[in-house]
Parts: sequence; structure tokens; C-alpha cells
Amino acid sequence: MADSSKTEKATPKKRRDERKKGNIFFSNDAVSIAVLLASFFVLKLTVPSAVEEIYSFLRYCFGLAENPGEITQNGMELFSQFLWTFVKAAGIVIAATAIIGVVATFFQTKMLVSGELLKPKFSRINPLQGVKRLFSLRSIIEALKGILKIGVLLYIVYQFLAGVYETFAKYLYTDLASACSHLFDQFFQLVIQIGMVYVVLAGADIFYQWWDHERQLRMSKQEIKEEYKQTEGNPQIKGKIREIQRRMAQSRMMQQVPKADVVIRNPTHYAVALRYHADVDNAPVVLAKGQDELAMRIVRTAQEYHITVIENVPLARALYATAELNREIPPELYNAVAEVLVYLYRLSSKEK
Repeated sequence: MADSSKTEKATPKKRRDERKKGNIFFSNDAVSIAVLLASFFVLKLTVPSAVEEIYSFLRYCFGLAENPGEITQNGMELFSQFLWTFVKAAGIVIAATAIIGVVATFFQTKMLVSGELLKPKFSRINPLQGVKRLFSLRSIIEALKGILKIGVLLYIVYQFLAGVYETFAKYLYTDLASACSHLFDQFFQLVIQIGMVYVVLAGADIFYQWWDHERQLRMSKQEIKEEYKQTEGNPQIKGKIREIQRRMAQSRMMQQVPKADVVIRNPTHYAVALRYHADVDNAPVVLAKGQDELAMRIVRTAQEYHITVIENVPLARALYATAELNREIPPELYNAVAEVLVYLYRLSSKEK
């Protein structure tokens, strides 16, 4: 029985992990009915040639029986002839049955080959676990399925025999070949009836196996959270990592402030450090930018290195919002920044 707290659908990772373990949706009834129908259809097609091969082998045996001494001398040849006759008569049916079984199995498992189910597990020999499995919902349903299939099979066979038992008496007045041919046709019709009913039962079993597989894969909300932590990382740890990365980025950014030509600030909230080397830069480049406490640190660093700090509220806000770090400023801010740089150059010329 699945845990009542497991109310959530399985995640893709859960499905992949269970698939690796060999825990997949699989219906044995579907494989059985596919093998049954395929083998009997192949048998119906190959019966004439199989009868001829068996007839030829029996004639060969009766020929050896006329001289018992030849049986001893040709013992190996008789055995090899028997094997060859068996291969030609039943080989196609056996091969078709094996191929259909493999195809039906791999069709359901989607070519899965897993050795997890072959590994020894002590839980399988645990008496307590065995009792739990014995009285589990799955075991009860499997038992009911078996009883239903046996009951349906007996009913179909009974109805078939009730309809043809009078025909069996007429076989006494019919040659052996015709009687066997008619009997085989009747038997094939019986198999078709059984197959059609079992196809319906196999369809119901496929639906049940799918439902039970989905039920077993359900997860609780806590399991989903734990899986998220394993795949995406613990949110607290990720937060600390991001904080460390942010501090390292700020430290590298602050190291570039001394290389700036000017710092444009909003008195207390924003600060942007710009560099412009006409022989290197096509436009002014943002070396550092910050808000609130970081902005004050940029201003203090600029003052320590005697870098000009200019207050321009709209330009500081626009640069902080649109310009990217270590990139040239947007073209729409060229004029505003150019006015600041012209003012800065004039100021520098006057001081000289």
C-alpha cells in the first residue's frame, strides 16, 4: 500500500531513478496474450509443412524397423534425422514465439535492460516482508485476476465442448487426415475465442498496472523538497554562495574605481564611476556603479584617490539603470556624459 501522505505525482528525476532500478510499468498478461495468438497463427500456417516433415520421418523409421540391425548401425543418423525433423516442424513456431515475447517485452520496457532486479536483497527473504506482500492490495488483485482468468477459460472450454461433442462421434466414420484437419480447425477456433476474451482482460491489466505503477511512484511534498535540494542545492547554501560571489564582484569592482576619470553621483543613493580614454575607448566605460551603501563606498574611494565627483541626479539615475558594468554607456546618454567630461576637462585646464 502506498503511503497516504504521498499525494504528489512523481517528478521526472524520480521516474528516471526508478527506471534505472527496473521499476517500470509492465503487464505480463499483455506479453502472454501476444505470444499465445502469434504462436497459434504461425502454427496454423506451418501445420501442412510440419505434417509432411513428420510423415517423412515416420516413413524413414518404419523403413528402418524392417531390419532391426540397421537401427543399431544407423543410430546416430536416426537421432540427427529426428533433430532435423523437429527443427523443421517446430523451429519456426518456437522462433516466432521467442521473437514475439522479446518484442512485446521490450515494447513495454522501451528497450530497458537493468540488472538491479537480479541483485540479492535480504528483504526478499524477510518473513515479515513476505507476509506484508502476501496480504497487500497487489497480491489480492493478482489472486482475483488468476481466479477470473481460470473461470473464463473453463466457461469458454465448456461452451465449446457442449457445441461440438456430437461431432466427435462422426470421426469414427472419417479418415484420419480429414478428422485431424477438422479437429485442428475447431481447436483453432477455440483458441481464437480464448484469445479475444484474454485481449480484453490484458487491456484491463495494462490499465491496472499503469495505475498501480503511478500509485507506487507518488511522492510526498517533503520528498519533493528534499529532491529539489539535492538537484538544485540547499537554498540557504545557494544564498550564501551568491552572497560570497556578490562580495567578490564588488571587491573587484571597487579595485577599478581608482582608474576612473569621474564619478557621477546622486547625493546619497547612486554613484557611477566612468573612464574615458580617447585613444582606447569609443565611448565612456562604466568601471563601477552602486546604490546606497555601495554608492557611498565608491564616492569615498574616489575622494581618497582625488577623482572628481560630480553631482547630477538625473544622469546618475539614468546611468545606474541603463549602463552595464565594464561596458560602454548607452548612445542616448552620450550628450549628457559629454557635457560632464567637457566640464571636467575645462576644470582641469584651469587648475593647470
